[in-house]
Amino acid sequence: SILQMSSSNKFDDLLTRLGTGRWNLMYFLSAGYWYLLLPGQTFSVIFMAPALNYTCRPPEGNHTVHVSEDSCYYSINKSSLVGVEEEEPCTEWDFDTSVFSTTLTSEFGLVCGKAYLRATFQSVYMFSTIFSSLISGYIADKYGRKVVVVVSMGLFSLISLVLTFVTNYQVILALRFFMGALSSATLYMLSMEVCEVKQRSVVGVVLGLPWAIGTMCWGALAYGIRDWRWLQAISSFPFLIIIPVLFQINESPRWLIVRGRHQQALHVLHRAARLNKATLPPEDQLCKMMNDIQAEAEMANTKSTRKGKQVLDEHRRWFTFPTPALFSTAKIRQITIVMSLNIFSCSLVYCGLSLSGNAYSSDPFLYVVIGGLMEVPGYTLSAPIISRWGRKKPIIIGWFVSGASILSLVFIPKDISWLVMVLAMIGKLAISGVFMVVFVYEAELLPTEVRLQGVAVIFVAGQIAATCSPYLADFLSPLVPWLPSVIFGVSSFVAGFSLFNLPETRGMALPDTISDLEELYKQNKFSETKKEEELEKLQT
Repeated sequence: SILQMSSSNKFDDLLTRLGTGRWNLMYFLSAGYWYLLLPGQTFSVIFMAPALNYTCRPPEGNHTVHVSEDSCYYSINKSSLVGVEEEEPCTEWDFDTSVFSTTLTSEFGLVCGKAYLRATFQSVYMFSTIFSSLISGYIADKYGRKVVVVVSMGLFSLISLVLTFVTNYQVILALRFFMGALSSATLYMLSMEVCEVKQRSVVGVVLGLPWAIGTMCWGALAYGIRDWRWLQAISSFPFLIIIPVLFQINESPRWLIVRGRHQQALHVLHRAARLNKATLPPEDQLCKMMNDIQAEAEMANTKSTRKGKQVLDEHRRWFTFPTPALFSTAKIRQITIVMSLNIFSCSLVYCGLSLSGNAYSSDPFLYVVIGGLMEVPGYTLSAPIISRWGRKKPIIIGWFVSGASILSLVFIPKDISWLVMVLAMIGKLAISGVFMVVFVYEAELLPTEVRLQGVAVIFVAGQIAATCSPYLADFLSPLVPWLPSVIFGVSSFVAGFSLFNLPETRGMALPDTISDLEELYKQNKFSETKKEEELEKLQT
């Protein structure tokens, strides 16, 4: 709305006046440092609970006849009768220690009937991030961004370190759940709120690079440390360094102004001006500007609430039961379903490839390092590509490249390890780029009045896929080696084809309401018709 744009522009102009300096860099460097360390906790299952070769070790003193082929059972002769055997489940195993000295797999016997618990170690973390997004967003809007950042990151760091000393696997899973629930994007959001407009696209891409670099560092660190407890401890200690720094950053001045805390906002703005060596308008002008921003934001919220109620009332006239706004018309329903499918497939393929080091490489450490390296061009090249060629076509091409490379793995003998690795890395490069662009595309397609609701629904679809992917990569792959590649490849093609009927958003005005989608589709159709006519003229 105009009121929202006016309020936003006033504060954005103030951020432009403050410029980019030491004050902003505190936020950017803190976020970058955090995302540099996060891959080691997010994908720790790769090196802490890997699939290992093992052999059943029957109890001493028993008259063991033979051990089953899968080393999950052994037969003993308990009777005096010759040939009468009883089968017993294995409870102890000898594990291969040629790659890892100790792991969760070997320490807690996560094989045979407990093999699914390896994937659960990863899955429980990804599942709990669903609650992280919902809870942290609500608290950050109500009580401020800084309190969420300090509390969640402080607890995350503490639990990560405590995990090193836990000797009960159920407690470890519980702690992993809490770590996922504490993993939020609030610091990223705070960094964007204090960033001047002209730098936001650059900062947004740059803050994605530490994740890729952190993934490479995680592979290198795990190569040097083969004991899971030492690996967890050494990867956790650096988190503690950032905690004192988080107390030095300020609350979002934008949030303080909207909440009516003008004196606190003035203090923050003066500190920002001092650190950035910039000058602010006179204090009376600042106070007037903050009053205007707060008033406009309150009016916009009131208008938005009233308008949202009118929209729902209108939908109830057409349907016999209350229908959620995201499914109220054919256009918004199509966008919600297709983008949910795309984010679901993105998470499924990205997490699946990230966790498939044992399936696609003989060296899991090298696989993780090169996988992180592939994400760098995926993140950095996406911005110039979509600014030139739009959003829709690059996503579709990325999906098809990803699908073709992954499906090809089904037909490549595992003996040709270099080709398997190359195809897997092409898939990782493509899906990394697709992931970045899909987030931009969904935000531009969803109307303002349902954007937050839509993003939340689509995010949940992605986290459901991330929760399932460990079972495909770790549990299903040993049973049916070709099936995960088929699932990842087919998912890529299905997601790509699903986008064909959606409009291109490059250069289009963002829709404010669900009814505005009709105009967006019409503009897109007119643009495509005009291109076809121009092409026909050139051909004739």
